[in-house]
Amino acid sequence: MKASSLLTQDPRTKKRNSAEKRFRGLGLTAIVIALAMLVWLLISIVTAGSPAFRQAFLTFPVLVDQTIVDKAGTRDPALLSAVTTLGYGKLLANSLRAEIAAKGIDLGDLKPKEIAQMISEESAATLRDLVLADPSLIGTTIPFTALASGRIDGFYKGRVTMETAALDKNTSPAQLILADRLLDADILSVKFNTGFVTMPDASDKRPEAAGLGIAVVGSFMMMLVVLLLSLPIGVAASIYLEEFAPKNRWTDLIEVNIANLAAVPSIVYGILGLAIFINFAGLPQSAPIVGGMVLTLMTLPRIIIPTRAALKAVPPSIRDAALGVGASKLQTVFHHVLPLAMPGILTGMIIGLAQALGESAPLLLIGMVAFVRDFPGGLFDPATALPVQVYSWTTRGDPGFVERASGAIIVLLIFLVVMNATAIYLRRKFERRW
Repeated sequence: MKASSLLTQDPRTKKRNSAEKRFRGLGLTAIVIALAMLVWLLISIVTAGSPAFRQAFLTFPVLVDQTIVDKAGTRDPALLSAVTTLGYGKLLANSLRAEIAAKGIDLGDLKPKEIAQMISEESAATLRDLVLADPSLIGTTIPFTALASGRIDGFYKGRVTMETAALDKNTSPAQLILADRLLDADILSVKFNTGFVTMPDASDKRPEAAGLGIAVVGSFMMMLVVLLLSLPIGVAASIYLEEFAPKNRWTDLIEVNIANLAAVPSIVYGILGLAIFINFAGLPQSAPIVGGMVLTLMTLPRIIIPTRAALKAVPPSIRDAALGVGASKLQTVFHHVLPLAMPGILTGMIIGLAQALGESAPLLLIGMVAFVRDFPGGLFDPATALPVQVYSWTTRGDPGFVERASGAIIVLLIFLVVMNATAIYLRRKFERRW
């Protein structure tokens, strides 16, 4: 019989090593594919959404004509409020034409109405609010920066071309040509748009004025409600179940149901919130308090499970040592076990909040998809949320809103990255080794 050598692989060893290499290759291939898909997704979102952070503006002096906004000359707030945005739109159009004439820019065959269409309707409302806040501006000439119309804005972002403008009733090639001349004369500029994050939503005809302000405030309010409700309830339930509850069929039933609730689709929680908080309790629809409580119901199982795992990961010797020196059960848990489990608890809490931040289905059922123009003054005022705002914009026909939706996804991803980075930081900061 021929003796085998450890330095020479037999057929069985070669087969086993080949299988190991194939498995490593499959694993590496899976990782590469996953990373490639992630990079492709991020590139597509950033490419589609980055134009939302740039905006075309028209900057020119505006004469606040008293004959239009205050014919009586009394500065009476009631009479000033009676002037609609149509009057202020006329002010803007007249001032823009005057500035174009002063700089000797060729208008071509454009009519005054077509020049006025190059200014966003939102700018008239902005000017009106400015004059109502300070009536002393009446009769003076003030520098003013107006939003360009959605078509002019889209022209500098590649959504609108000369060919499509010829077929579009809302713009014309002559307006685009004039826009280029205004750009050369420093009347028109394309710059960073802070209003995208701070302004409220706009109507279907004004995509250039749509912003995320109310959605950001609404999401913040809801996350505050979720934090204040889910953290104490979830941690208290976890401590009781893990440290104090007797091990019997009832606690087993509770544990099974908590695990099942973590897998329930989020829209079911929306139905539950609609039935309990709105139909039964009579709370207002589209309110951050309702949205926060619905998301709390959804988040609680996702907090209880990792919190219990963090408590269970604390070595039993810590408990035995504390009890051995005379500490009570309560002192052992709160003075020794809970501080050691805090990194895992905080990580689970932030990940649960991040998951709640990205939910839209339960919020749609409680009416948060409604168009909200005014910023909420409290938890019971109408508001919306970032994922719901994304859904709302994708359902609108104007391509400008699709661009806005991609930009909102970028903002949402930034929030999620910050929250997950915070979870990693807290875990490393509070982690203790034994």
